[in-house]
Amino acid sequence: MGADSIRRAAAILLVMLAGAAPWWAGNGAQASASANDAMVATIAAARERAAANDPRLKPALRFEEGGWIYVHLEGEPDAMGYQHGYLLGPEIEDGFAAVSAGMTHSTKRDWEFFRKAAKEMLWLKIDAEYQQELQGIVEGLRARTGSKLDVYDIVAFNAFEELPDYYVPWLDKQQKTPNAPNLKSPGNCSAFVATGSWTKDGQIVIAHNNWTSYKNGERWRIVFDIAPKNGYRMLMDGFPGVIASDDDFGINSDGLMVTETTITQFEGWDPNGKAEFVRARKALQYAGSIDEYTKIMLDGNNGGYANDWLLGDRKTGEIAQLELGLKAHKLWRTKDGVLSGSNWARDPEVLKEDTPKFDPNNKESSPNARRARWEELLKENKGKIDVALAEKMLGDHTETAEKKEEANERTLCGHVDGSPRGIKEWDWEPYYPGGAVQGKATDSTMAKEMRIVARMGHPCGGDFLAKPFLAAHPEYAWQEPYLRDMKAGPWTEFRSGQASKE
Repeated sequence: MGADSIRRAAAILLVMLAGAAPWWAGNGAQASASANDAMVATIAAARERAAANDPRLKPALRFEEGGWIYVHLEGEPDAMGYQHGYLLGPEIEDGFAAVSAGMTHSTKRDWEFFRKAAKEMLWLKIDAEYQQELQGIVEGLRARTGSKLDVYDIVAFNAFEELPDYYVPWLDKQQKTPNAPNLKSPGNCSAFVATGSWTKDGQIVIAHNNWTSYKNGERWRIVFDIAPKNGYRMLMDGFPGVIASDDDFGINSDGLMVTETTITQFEGWDPNGKAEFVRARKALQYAGSIDEYTKIMLDGNNGGYANDWLLGDRKTGEIAQLELGLKAHKLWRTKDGVLSGSNWARDPEVLKEDTPKFDPNNKESSPNARRARWEELLKENKGKIDVALAEKMLGDHTETAEKKEEANERTLCGHVDGSPRGIKEWDWEPYYPGGAVQGKATDSTMAKEMRIVARMGHPCGGDFLAKPFLAAHPEYAWQEPYLRDMKAGPWTEFRSGQASKE
């Protein structure tokens, strides 16, 4: 059914509804509302049927398993974007509502501010193929849901990890904004990568759990299998509507294994740089080595979403850590060792130039307590590390600051909603509804076959329930429209080219 057919169907339905006007008058507003709902549903169904016949959707796939939504995208950039927007239309609308509410709430800026930043600062520096993919997302989204979002909404949405917590505080400082909110760059995730004598088989093992608000994290449940016309095939977790993994766990078909943890209390922004979400996507798609990955991430570095990147090259067995500040950066690499991240900077120059307020010696802070736990846990298991052990490590609840077992903000599997301290370094108040929202792991053998394992929800297997939390913590009532239960699923294996089991 084409556009003309949809219009004809809508016109016929309108005539039928108009003829029934006397009946409406006799049966009140409820009948009128029901008829209107029926008309909207009919038009929406006709639009969706027409869009579903688009040939661009032919190679695409979507199914659900283990609490995740698996999506296969393939082809030219605009086609992959259309597939993305269409297959995940409802999830994009839902995710956009939650994310944009958080962005405007924390920054005290309206959404038009972020649209303007996307249009005037980010858009022209986005590679042409990603511009096409982003425009394709808009087209597919509108075909599926009738959405009013445009490409600048989607670009600002893709930059949700960099605009509110990097650009806005930089801008507030530049403009000396009166009564500016106390914004701090986030410090999300716990991760490690190991190789050589540290792992069970001598090959690379990489693992990561994503720390973020539960409001966003419950929606961070997409497994993307992307086969672009150009570049390498990618398997990564992600957020609906976003072209990069964004919590950044992924592998590509040339053997690169990638994850990261965010640098706590980072300061800085370059308005002339390229968006981080574009560089991260490009690096996973086109880098076949640690050096190539580093080069792409440095090209146009805008300081947004500053991370310690943990990298592995299954072809060589080498691992690396790229600490990517704006004013300073450093790359460590080894073929026999382990590198971990929990949101702390380790290079003296990065600490001095890019994170001047971070205290690396405060053993009670979340980043440093988790750093100490990684050091303990990895050392204890040297020579034993494999994917099964990585799964257990990501769910660890040993707290080094007070030397006890307790799920809180200082444990590798974070549960900040249970902490009366919160995390002051990130401006997370006491009992903030955030923490570890999912986990992923893989090794060299699995990566060669384009396989990963992933668990949706707390990696420890615990559940977060929104209703009792909000009843106990009314200070977070503004999140009620968006905060949902986050129940842990099982550890589930995914692979490129996977088909639904149904």
